[in-house]
Parts: sequence; structure tokens; C-alpha cells
Amino acid sequence: MRDYDEVTAFLGEWGPFQRLIFFLLSASIIPNGFNGMSVVFLAGTPEHRCLVPDTVNLSSAWRNHSIPLETKDGRQVPQKCRRYRLAAIANFSALGLEPGVDVDLEQLEQENCLDGWEYSKDVFLSTIVTEVWQEESPLCNHGRADWIQLRADFLHQLGDVYRVICHCGHGPDLQLCGGLHTRFIPESPRWLISQRRFEEAEQIIQKAAKMNSIVAPAVIFDPREVSEQLQELNSLKQPKAFILDLFKTRNIATITVMSVMLWMLTSVGYFALSLNVPNLHGDIYLNCFLSGLIEVPAYFTAWLLLRTLPRRYIIAGVLFWGGGVLLLVQVVPEDYNLVSIGLVMLGKFGVTSAFSMLYVFTAELYPTLVRNMAVGITSMASRVGSIIAPYFVYLGAYNRLLPYILMGSLTVLIGIVTLFFPESFGGTLPETLEEMQKVRGFRCGKKSTASMDREENPKVLITAF
Repeated sequence: MRDYDEVTAFLGEWGPFQRLIFFLLSASIIPNGFNGMSVVFLAGTPEHRCLVPDTVNLSSAWRNHSIPLETKDGRQVPQKCRRYRLAAIANFSALGLEPGVDVDLEQLEQENCLDGWEYSKDVFLSTIVTEVWQEESPLCNHGRADWIQLRADFLHQLGDVYRVICHCGHGPDLQLCGGLHTRFIPESPRWLISQRRFEEAEQIIQKAAKMNSIVAPAVIFDPREVSEQLQELNSLKQPKAFILDLFKTRNIATITVMSVMLWMLTSVGYFALSLNVPNLHGDIYLNCFLSGLIEVPAYFTAWLLLRTLPRRYIIAGVLFWGGGVLLLVQVVPEDYNLVSIGLVMLGKFGVTSAFSMLYVFTAELYPTLVRNMAVGITSMASRVGSIIAPYFVYLGAYNRLLPYILMGSLTVLIGIVTLFFPESFGGTLPETLEEMQKVRGFRCGKKSTASMDREENPKVLITAF
């Protein structure tokens, strides 16, 4: 009885049909980046200061001096969340007194932004911050940890923004908004066969053969033969895997914990560097473009390294690279802004390369029974890292170098941890939990027969997604 791969072998491995499906599936990921990083612009915080209402009777001199000054980056700038008490300066204005001449501004009483804020429109015309945050949600807390505790109205507004974006004229159409190319991606013939929809599966294979300029057999799938095969597979008792299997032994638990740390801290570095773009010197739109552009050579480099070099060393190497250049940012003089931006981009190059390699590396470490579960758990850990990442960005409100020091240190630290992982390059994928390799530094004890076979007959592993 032939299996699916044997039946469809006449199509070839990399014809026009396979290339088209690969391109469309790859293109479907592109909108995710725009959607994920849109918060950089949607939630951008423009330069702002306390609003002084036009109804307050102030002279032009007092209106220009109604906001206290503070020192920031070596220059005097207006405070964002304080103003001089309007009743007092209105009285001085009515008396004809001049600010800084007749009245010592440093001795004046100050008050909060009781009438809201006015925002600069040099960079953003409108953001969630300017539309949502009102008097009851003061921006004075921006940069503090409690600012990240998003209130319900913020989430509601964010949802409204995305609903407007995804409204396609006749109500929300997720398929249309997700991309018209999804209409051209056929259903999986293998899945259709598992659902006993043989005619649909055969039609797709026929179209694929026509696109590849290959004459397909008259009958591709014999319903009786396939049904017998499905019945045999259904009758076999498949072993069940549980999440606790990822912690079954000390060795497996150590690999799982290390993998969770690796994914989470790498994700922190990746998303913190991406979300920190507005804090870089220069044009935010150009910096965001460069931040996305640097990922192209990063992915290409990761692909080349995965084909030829051991996993542990290349992942640790790019993490050392990324963390090292981020730590160098603190030694760059403040006037050398382009150098700092260049180092940040090189840091993201290393972190992005490592992030893209983790999917392959994690999948190779675990056996078939728990492979999907392991990738799912570690991927969930990376989501935790992306949630933590904004906290690192907001630390820049206290010290602009602090985010880079923390990200660089953690990236180097997790690079050192990576060196203790077992090596998966050049070996076959483990089939059982007992076949998993030992963590470096653990006592391996007596080698199993399966492990000896892998060492005696190494095979180059090619993992495809």
C-alpha cells in the first residue's frame, strides 16, 4: 500500500506549483510585521506640555513663560506635566509685571496640567495618546512602570483602531483584510484525504501537475486503498504526550528551562529594540525603516549559518555579537548619534539572527512525540518576553543608556547559557525522550544503543518549515 508521498512523487520536489505556494505562504507573514510594529506609530507619544487655555487673560510674555523649564540632555526644555499657577501669573500679567524681570519665576507656585495638554504635530498628527489620554489619565506617569498598566479605555481605543483598519466596506472581512493571496492557496490534499474528500484532493493535484507541465495519472487516489490505509492508522494506538513530559527527567527539564529562558530573553531583546525606535536620534520613520531593513541580511545570514555550522556556536555567537555592540553604546559620546544608531542596528542584526534560528534548534532537540508541544511552550515564553519588552524601553526615561545596558547584559548572559545546550547539527532527530542528548556538563553515563548508532552513522539534518 502506497503512502501520500509515494503517490504524489510524480509532481517533483520544487516545481512552479511548489514555488508559488511557498511564496504565497511566505508573503502571508509580511502583514504581521506591519501589524505588530504599528504600535510604534499608533501609540507614539508626541512632545507635549500643559495646555494654557486661550480664555486665560495673559500677555504674550507671560504666556510664553507659563511653563517651567527643566534640563534635559544638556538643554532647557519646557516641563511636560507642570505649569505655573494660572491665577497667580494672570494677576501678575494684569499688573503689568514682566516675567524674569519683575517676578522671580523660580519662586512661583506650580500646579498640575488641570486643563489637559497641547501636543506637537511635527512628527505625529494624531495618536492613541493624543486621542485617549485625558485629564483623568495624566501623562506625568509616562516612563514609569505603572504607565504600562493599560486602562480599559486604552484597550478599547486600540481595538477601535484595528476595527477601522480592517473594515473593508461591507463589515469586517478577515480574509480580504488578511490578504487576497489567501484565495489562491489551495487546501492541503493530505488533510482532504484524511477527511475522505478524495475528489477535492485529486483536483488540486491535477492542477499542480498541469502547472508543473507534468501529465498526471488518470486515477491518483484510489478511495478504497486510501480508506484501508486510514483505517489501519486509526486502529493503531498512538502514545499520548503531556506537558509534564517536558520535565520528565532532570536532563529534559533542564533543556526545557534553558529553552524557555533562551526564547524569552531573545524576544525581550528583539521587541525592545524594535519598540525603542522612537527614542533614537533623528527621523522616526527613517529609523523604523532601517530597523526593518536590517532584518533582511539577518535572516539570510541565519540561513547560511544553519546550513553549515553547529547550532550552539552560531546562536551563541550572534547573541554575543548583538549583546556586545549594545553594551558599546554607553561608551559612544552623545554627539555621535549616527554611531549609536549604527550600533543599535548591528545589535538588532544579531538578536534577529538568533531569534530566527531558535525554531530550528528547538525542533531538533525534542523527539517527535513532544516536538510541537516544546516549540509551543517556548514560543509562548517568547510572548512573555514581548510583554516585558516595553518595560525596558520605558527605563530610558530615567537614563537613555539603561535599556541598552540591560538588554546587552541579558543577551550576552543567554548566549553563555546556549553553550550548555546539546548539539543537534549533523544528527538524526530523536524519536523518544530517552534518545534526547544530555546537557553539556551533565554526566552522560552509559550511552544508549540509539545514541551510539547516531554517532556511528551521522546524517546531515535538513529541517524545513
